[in-house]
Amino acid sequence: MRYWLMKSEPCEFSIDDFSAHTNQTIAWEGVRNYQSRNFMRNQMAIGDQVFFYHSCCKDPGIMGVAVVSKAAYPDATQFNRDNKYFDPKATVNNPRWFNVEITLVKRTRPISIKELRQHNELSRMRVLQTGNRLSITPVDPAEWQFILAIL
Repeated sequence: MRYWLMKSEPCEFSIDDFSAHTNQTIAWEGVRNYQSRNFMRNQMAIGDQVFFYHSCCKDPGIMGVAVVSKAAYPDATQFNRDNKYFDPKATVNNPRWFNVEITLVKRTRPISIKELRQHNELSRMRVLQTGNRLSITPVDPAEWQFILAIL
């Protein structure tokens, strides 16, 4: 099993939206970064655990725990000309972008980036590194366990 942190801007898709979504399951579509795509396509598996993280907002931080509930498959938005994530180079026979599905396990108390930075045990966490802009990052098992303990 692997552990991940997946960022979403709350103005686009928040923990409230996630909680209200059918079966509390969503396709993590629209990712247009190759490294994040590769994490989903090549490494994420059903059962992997995920921290759901609000980014690009007043108080960024972890808002919940989810689980990967469906393995990677082609992201349908790349084929839809009316979608902002349309990719004219993608074809059904040669898709460029993939997504997984995740299911909300539970909402948590908000754990702000400021609080995460206060713990030396998390100093190497990728989301805390200067310049990190990836929407999906791996989380070390020790970091995962530490964060669960402070929830």
